[in-house]
Amino acid sequence: MIKDAVRKLRFYYLQKVKWKKYTIGENFYAGMRVHLWAKNSLVIGKNFYIGRDSQIETDCSIGDNVIFGNKVAIVGKYDHHYQQIGVPIRMASRIRDDAYNWKGLTSKTIIEDDVWIGYGAIIMSGVILKKGSIIAAGAVVTKDTEPYSIFGGNPAKKICSRFDTDEDLKKHITLENDFLNQNRSYTGVQGIPVQK
Repeated sequence: MIKDAVRKLRFYYLQKVKWKKYTIGENFYAGMRVHLWAKNSLVIGKNFYIGRDSQIETDCSIGDNVIFGNKVAIVGKYDHHYQQIGVPIRMASRIRDDAYNWKGLTSKTIIEDDVWIGYGAIIMSGVILKKGSIIAAGAVVTKDTEPYSIFGGNPAKKICSRFDTDEDLKKHITLENDFLNQNRSYTGVQGIPVQK
């Protein structure tokens, strides 16, 4: 009981105090040492799970029912003005600076609904992870993914489709809305058993 109260208090603090400038949907879960930062906008849908030591450091829009494993990073391509003539990169202007006016200012990462990003994956700014995508552990994603596909490697490439057959994919898409409507009150981090 005390553990639940402490947990609720922690999530209240994270959403309403620490990250109050961002839009975070209901049933948000963040593991330990998670870091969130966006220059302009960070919007997170409902039922978002972000594992420990993960970080978002770019403008980002995240859909509903998205999972980040541990140590996932969403990072910018142009965090430092590396073409600033005569200035070492360490001392060049950074995207976090108010006066920064180089590349990446309009770059936004979009993660659509029902995406799972595996342990240690890195997603570069400006890509779109399409609905139902899975990103394998350790992948580095530099380009948009295809819906309901599994991507892995560095740079990440399509490994296979998420479902074995087109028929399974069509069935999934048909049944998903009913499932979500039946489980609107979901508030946990656990999976819901399959009903046969």
